[in-house]
Amino acid sequence: MDVVHTAIRVSDLEAARAFFLEGLGLTEKRAGTIDGVENVWIGGDHGSVQLQYDPDGPDPRPDRTTIDHLAVSVDDVDAETDRIAAETGCAVLEPPRTVDAFDVRISFIEGPDGYRIELVETLS
Repeated sequence: MDVVHTAIRVSDLEAARAFFLEGLGLTEKRAGTIDGVENVWIGGDHGSVQLQYDPDGPDPRPDRTTIDHLAVSVDDVDAETDRIAAETGCAVLEPPRTVDAFDVRISFIEGPDGYRIELVETLS
């Protein structure tokens, strides 16, 4: 058994798609419409994020009491935080810092619709 994907609702599918593909550098795995809801799966080697756009549904309002953040691995958290912020205009919510207990360096940026995205660099 393995985790396959996490689905998030987005208010602008093309903007979210561009953020994850061009900003984060992930890959589009598949796309399709189910019962009027547009879906795009974007990810890397070990899982994906399913972007869902429902033109008849309410705008998403991420709530950190139910989902805190999405995490994405990077090779250099400092460089990627700067690059992504410059290229996408997203807010840097927490600048890069080292978490010695987990041997990682992390930062948090704001993704589409206010979702928090954690960039994670494994140090060893």
